[in-house]
Amino acid sequence: MGEKNILAYFKSPEEAQAAAKKLEALRVVDMSIDRFSRYSGTGPVGGMPTLAGQFGSLSSLVHGGDFTNSTSGILAAADPSASGMSDGGQGGPTGRNILLTAVVDESVHHQALSIVEQTGGML
Repeated sequence: MGEKNILAYFKSPEEAQAAAKKLEALRVVDMSIDRFSRYSGTGPVGGMPTLAGQFGSLSSLVHGGDFTNSTSGILAAADPSASGMSDGGQGGPTGRNILLTAVVDESVHHQALSIVEQTGGML
């Protein structure tokens, strides 16, 4: 039998981990859980040193990220979400920035898809 892949989007790492735990019972070939963003960088960082004036840019304050280059920081600061006035576009924000990637045997693919949907994932 062949293998099938699954790309599922979740709102939190805990949701994705719950799905992963259930998928492990199906003998998943390979699986990973990752956070993604439209801008390059390390993502949210601890402590905001705004009182001391030690912040890199508007985007680092609003988005809470440490961007890998100045272009990413500029793009993030120009994004409508930086103003706090954005509704996320048509349909509103999905809030699904956690990606579960899994490779399963073809014989259990439909069962794995059902597990992902039952645990709150979007395919």
